[in-house]
Amino acid sequence: MENEQEVRPSGSSAVAAPAASGRTTISETAVAKVAAIAARKVPGVYALGSGTGRALGALRDVVGASDLAQGVHVEVGEIQAAVDLNLVAEYGYPLTAVADQVRAAVFASVGELVGLHVIEVNVEINDVHVPGLNDPKSPDKPRPAAS
Repeated sequence: MENEQEVRPSGSSAVAAPAASGRTTISETAVAKVAAIAARKVPGVYALGSGTGRALGALRDVVGASDLAQGVHVEVGEIQAAVDLNLVAEYGYPLTAVADQVRAAVFASVGELVGLHVIEVNVEINDVHVPGLNDPKSPDKPRPAAS
């Protein structure tokens, strides 16, 4: 049997670096923002939140305090999260397909970016946006003449 020797690069030692210790806490706000951004990227999602929430969000936007997590509620445990989303869909997109795509996007984003196991994503579609019908009146549009 031949003599075997361990070869190490110069300057290295056999002592391994100690594992980093400590605790990481991820807030519900952070998880909600990740979920909201994922949901907004799905085709067919017009806005997040209920009518009242969107109205308050518009006021917050005016004063520069927008809420990126509007329409999203999360419950975060040590290793798991549950997400509830409230949204407005765009007319022309199948609503159940939009909900399924939002659910899949939130599962993937929260799992990948936050590192929590998502146990459920509940999606409530509370309205459908119809372009031209629900939009605020534009001054560029001609008004019908009064009779």
